[in-house]
Amino acid sequence: MVQLTLPRNSQIKAGKRHPAPQGAVNVRTFKVYRYDPDAGNNPRWDIYELDLDTCGPMVLDALIAIKNDIDSTLTFRRSCREGVCGSCAMNISGRNTLACTKGMDELPEGVITVAPLPSQPVVKDLVPDLNNFTAQYAAIQPYLQTVTPQPDTEWRQSPEERAKLDGLYECILCACCSTSCPSYWWNSDRFYGPAALLQAYRWIADSRDENQGERLDALEDPFKLYRCHTIMNCAQVCPKGLNPAKAIAEIKKAMVERKV
Repeated sequence: MVQLTLPRNSQIKAGKRHPAPQGAVNVRTFKVYRYDPDAGNNPRWDIYELDLDTCGPMVLDALIAIKNDIDSTLTFRRSCREGVCGSCAMNISGRNTLACTKGMDELPEGVITVAPLPSQPVVKDLVPDLNNFTAQYAAIQPYLQTVTPQPDTEWRQSPEERAKLDGLYECILCACCSTSCPSYWWNSDRFYGPAALLQAYRWIADSRDENQGERLDALEDPFKLYRCHTIMNCAQVCPKGLNPAKAIAEIKKAMVERKV
């Protein structure tokens, strides 16, 4: 069996422990990934014992309370707090999700582990570097492309044509799906991943777009599309309940149909 040894500077060490305030009764322990590349030290796990009576019910509420009241150096992304922007996507107790919509009462009893999204370089603490992810989204050209002149009024669709976009346009680009995909872990430099491919199909399926052939040509590649092995991690973790694997299968189907 192959044995892999991590480089010394990537091995996660034990970090600091922050005990709960004296007299706190409703306490939950958080094990949080900490890494500052500028410090030159190994990543570490810091332990925070948080009085839940002092914060809201969501994991993001807990992280905000930790930053405000215990350790101001903790770094993470957040914005809308409503499950719309995707900024606070992270790995919580082993599952990619949004911290703002994940209730602490939904997690198993015991320690809550919080880490950045897997497989991406870490900018600092819980903030992943998503430059490659966003570049792949840009590469699928996520905008309407037409040949005929744009109409003077709206570009109309029938209810049936519009319904084909359901389950596609709702994607918030949080990257939970792509960073839960083993194929994306190993081939993220060439495989577009579930999120970008779902967005690609959103435009392929749009009746108003007239560039379907060129879009399919751009995806006709052994790695961009065909590294998907349909293990369904992407659908299981999507916080919006979408199914990127189905969208990828529809692209493959369109590839075949145009060759018949």
